[in-house]
This record gives sequence, C-alpha cells and structure tokens, in this order.
Amino acid sequence: MRRLRQGSFAADAVWLLCALGCSVPPLVASISVSSPPEVHAFSGDAVKLSCAFTSTSRPTSKMTVDWSYRPQSGGPPQAFFHFSSRAFLPSDGQFAGRIQWQGTPARGEASITLINATLSDNGTFTCSVRNPPDVHGSPTSHTVLTVTPKAISVRFSDVAVLLVFILLPSGVITIILIGQIICPKKKHSQSKAYRSPIEVTEGEEYDVRQQEVKEKRPTCCDLYFMDSDDEEEYYSIDKKPPVDEGYAESQF
Repeated sequence: MRRLRQGSFAADAVWLLCALGCSVPPLVASISVSSPPEVHAFSGDAVKLSCAFTSTSRPTSKMTVDWSYRPQSGGPPQAFFHFSSRAFLPSDGQFAGRIQWQGTPARGEASITLINATLSDNGTFTCSVRNPPDVHGSPTSHTVLTVTPKAISVRFSDVAVLLVFILLPSGVITIILIGQIICPKKKHSQSKAYRSPIEVTEGEEYDVRQQEVKEKRPTCCDLYFMDSDDEEEYYSIDKKPPVDEGYAESQF
C-alpha cells in the first residue's frame, strides 16, 4: 500500500508540473545551406552556381528550392527559379532560356547553371532550401557573381591556318601573274612551207636568215638573262648591213 501511495504521489507531482505550464522540449529539426561566397566568370561563359544543403530529415515531396537575384546596382531580390518535385524554369525576364537545373535533392544538391553570362548579370544570387519539418538553421546562402569582358586573343594555330590556307596560295598566284605580265610566253608559229637551211637556194639564203632573225628576236627577259658574249653577238647581227643580192650572186 505504501509503494502504491508513493507511485501515485509521483504521478500526481508530474501532472501538477504539467498543469503549471512545464513541458518536455521536443527534438528540434534544422537545415543548413551553403554556397561559395564569390564566383568569377567571363562574358559568354556558362557559370555553375553551386548550392548544397544538409537536413536532419530526408528530402520529401514538400522540399522546395528557390533562387533569387539582386542586381549589383541594388534593389529588392527578384525570384527567377523554383523547384518543387520538378524544376520551374524562367519563361520571361532577364534569365529566360538561360537557366539549367543541376540539382539532386536526394544528395543534397540544389545547384543551377547560368548560360551565356553577361555583364548585366553581375549581382548577388541567393539559394533558399526548405525541407519540412526542418524549420530552424540557415535555409539561405548568398553568392556574388562577377562577370568581366573576355579578352580577345589569337592563338598561334589560328594564325598558322590563316597563312597556309589563305595567304600562301594568294601570294603564289600573285607571283605567277606578275611573272606572266613581265615575261610573256613566246608564240611559236612555224610556216607550213618551212624548209631546212640545206634546201634553201643561193638567192634565198639572205632572206631565210633575215626571217629567222625576226622570228627568234628575244624578249626582255631573254636579254636580261643573256650573257655578255651572247649579247654582243646579238647586237652585231642586228646592226649588220644588208648584203646586195646581185653582189652575192656574182661571187657564186
């Protein structure tokens, strides 16, 4: 009887404390979100905005991910991405068609990729993750994106390809054309009634020689590359006075 009375007294004491407002504190659920504080990129690059989270509860269908952006010039943040069981990509605004979902909630990943970064994208990106019943902790994280213009650089391979396939053939063709203008080709034309010097009669010897000299008159290029001895012989033949046909016949 004494033990029952002691047990009932303890139960009555607990009931009295609860009636006065005392309660046993429940387990507190918490979530933590992290992302790099700064990200640098060049204009036109694809930038990955990383966001990772840890939660005391397993991700469920109630888990949500939100991304917002605040311009570098200031102003209120603008929400542009939402995830709840599936990704809702922006259909209008500054980031329309430029966001890709890279998250895997089961692995604590809530990252996105910004395609074709521009200078107007400079600002602060905020990742916010909620996974009920986790209501405490740090559900948001911030990343400052800095986009700079891409420097124009020409690689050696580009220069080599340009020289080989464009400039070199053009130079060769130009040299060939200049050579054809300065040194034109000889027009070889032979008469159908051409006879060898042996078959030429005595009276036609001088005429045949004059005809051969006229046909074989050198061009400017031939005179340029001609030796000194050949040049003297050419000018001596060219300046030789004509021989009287009657005088030549009298000697024979």
